[in-house]
Amino acid sequence: MIGVCLPLFSRIIPALQPDTNLFVLVKAFASGVILATGYMHVLPDSFDCLRSNCLPENPWRKFPFTTFVAMISAILTLSIDSYAMSCFKKKKLENGDGNVGDYVQNNAKMESQNGHVHGVLVLKCDDKGSQLLRYRVVAQILELGIIVHSILIGLSMGASNNPCTIRPLVVAICFHQLFEGMCLGGCILQADYGMRMKSMLVLFFSITTPFGIALGIGLSNVYSENSPTSLIVVGLLNACSAGLLNYMALVDLLAFDFMGTKLQNNMKLQSWAYLAVLLGAGGMSIMAIWA
Repeated sequence: MIGVCLPLFSRIIPALQPDTNLFVLVKAFASGVILATGYMHVLPDSFDCLRSNCLPENPWRKFPFTTFVAMISAILTLSIDSYAMSCFKKKKLENGDGNVGDYVQNNAKMESQNGHVHGVLVLKCDDKGSQLLRYRVVAQILELGIIVHSILIGLSMGASNNPCTIRPLVVAICFHQLFEGMCLGGCILQADYGMRMKSMLVLFFSITTPFGIALGIGLSNVYSENSPTSLIVVGLLNACSAGLLNYMALVDLLAFDFMGTKLQNNMKLQSWAYLAVLLGAGGMSIMAIWA
């Protein structure tokens, strides 16, 4: 809750506003944490589940289900991004409202003289509106991926009776949930949601891991981590979450920011941002030794 709420108090802490260099560096660090969470924690957990000796060799050890499901998850995430943007553009151009209609009218005469006017039109129409929609899509999909992973890790911790398993998980959860929360909070801030939607996103992010822990404690007498059903369900959900997190970290967070105007026009800031990504990914990767 602390992590996800920090960026939302940017009025109190001006350094956390989206247009500041500090915000860019913190978001880059948090994106590195999310990337390492997907590659170094969630994917290996899925491999462990779906290649367990408790499952029959055919088909679970005959086919790489983890990478297959992660790939499909990444493609589905891309499709959600793509279709959401396409629907927005189509709606705006059909309605012809606001600046779009004015721009069409003002440039009607140019159409016959300039063959590439449509390309200019699309760029101008979609600039601010498309960016805002993209921020909103990113915030919601990122929250979905984090929620799936948070419930699973909470369930594992709550159902465990081994302190040696629980202690490193607590450290890993505190570290990556804090910075995942900061990255998500930054995305929510950029999405310019109303107070009600912000509160809902913050609430769902904050309660999912405690909910998973409570669920694990409640099911500890009947839940078996090594039962075939548990291994298959948890393994497939982890693979799905990994594909979603990896796509979000690389495409919607890192590529979107590093290819954006702010970092492209400032090589020094871009270099510091790369360092922040490496530190975030490296710190989360080291955690894989214990958790």
